[in-house]
Amino acid sequence: MGSKATFQTKSRVLNKLFENGYTTEKDLQSLTLEKALAINGITIPELTVIMELQKYAKAGKLYSYLGGDIDNTAN
Repeated sequence: MGSKATFQTKSRVLNKLFENGYTTEKDLQSLTLEKALAINGITIPELTVIMELQKYAKAGKLYSYLGGDIDNTAN
């Protein structure tokens, strides 16, 4: 699932997460679809970014994902 999201989009999603109390990797991993949909103003493309944030954080590649230098083998 290679991301086409820009750094600005990723930053906007992170800000929304931080504003809603999701400030740690543990918080991010506990975020369900139902909880994500409750975030005010969240869009479908932003939900995709949240799923990618979860995926790459779990794989230990969050920094690479945010910087745009990802390999598509993270599971």
